Amino acid sequence: MKLSDFDFDLPDGLIATRPARPRTAARLLVATPDTLTDATVADLGLWLRPGDRLVLNDTKVIPARLDGVRHRSGEAGDTVARIEVTLLEPTPAGHWMALVKPLKKVRDGEEIVFGDALSARVVGRADGQAELAFDLTGDAFDAALAQVGAMPLPPYIAALRPADDADRDDYQTAWARTPGAVAAPTASLHFDADLLAALAGSGVTFTHVTLHVGAGTFLPVKVDDVTQHKMHSEWGQVTPQAAAEIAATKAAGGRIIPVGTTALRLIETAARSGTIAAWEGPTDIFITPGFRFRVADALMTNFHLPKSTLMMLVSALMGQDRIRAVYDHAIAERYRFFSYGDASLLLPHRDAS
Repeated sequence: MKLSDFDFDLPDGLIATRPARPRTAARLLVATPDTLTDATVADLGLWLRPGDRLVLNDTKVIPARLDGVRHRSGEAGDTVARIEVTLLEPTPAGHWMALVKPLKKVRDGEEIVFGDALSARVVGRADGQAELAFDLTGDAFDAALAQVGAMPLPPYIAALRPADDADRDDYQTAWARTPGAVAAPTASLHFDADLLAALAGSGVTFTHVTLHVGAGTFLPVKVDDVTQHKMHSEWGQVTPQAAAEIAATKAAGGRIIPVGTTALRLIETAARSGTIAAWEGPTDIFITPGFRFRVADALMTNFHLPKSTLMMLVSALMGQDRIRAVYDHAIAERYRFFSYGDASLLLPHRDAS
């Protein structure tokens, strides 16, 4: 498989910088092996059956984007540099790995001040990242971060506009509860309380899992032979209860439908032995055409970047020719792409209704 197999031309005007309002007003392209149907997320229940189970990623995005200053005194006198920080993941030592721009403006041992509420000391630098030791931990750190941080919008949105107060709600799911992500599980952004209640009333059930989405989700594939690509690692958890719920639904003949590629990657990680089981730890699962899906029967997901690992995942689920037809239709009908864009419901089996 070559990287060019997953490329397509996407007009710039189809990249969404704000979500649909209300959330459920986003468009929904429903794809089976033989049909394409234009709908909205509010119509989702028309394609779900009693006994189906949606798997929802309950990770909570932290306001991981920070603006700070570095003060330095030396032979040139007192100097100040503005520093942009994006938190990536905590370390076992209780520090944070972060993208720091410009990294060349900080030295080990120097302090970056993010206002009166929060500061961090640089304890190491490597591979384009810095390790930061913050002056607060636990609930105090969370409170300070909420005060001075901004939501870490994807690079293709951040290049067009800065994050603002609206993003604190827009870039968070209705069921977010486990802090740790620095990117949202974006297919989940289309749900609100009313839609969840309507689906539950029709006999659809829900299972929560946790995968902390990392900034690595936006990293480009840089090798032409995609089998040589190394996936970034993200921490996830499938509890014993979640595994039991999924297994019971499968045994009863219901469909397992992850909402988002993060939920799908996590449950397929937890089912590598052949059946779903409780699981916790880092996963770097890489799903490409030819992958055998053991748990997921379908997928609700947004529209993805050309030549991305997520394009490879949806191609694995639907088939490369079929997903190309899906995307051709989405572009022709001017669906909105990426994190704040519209959604697709991918139903790869002909018995789906």
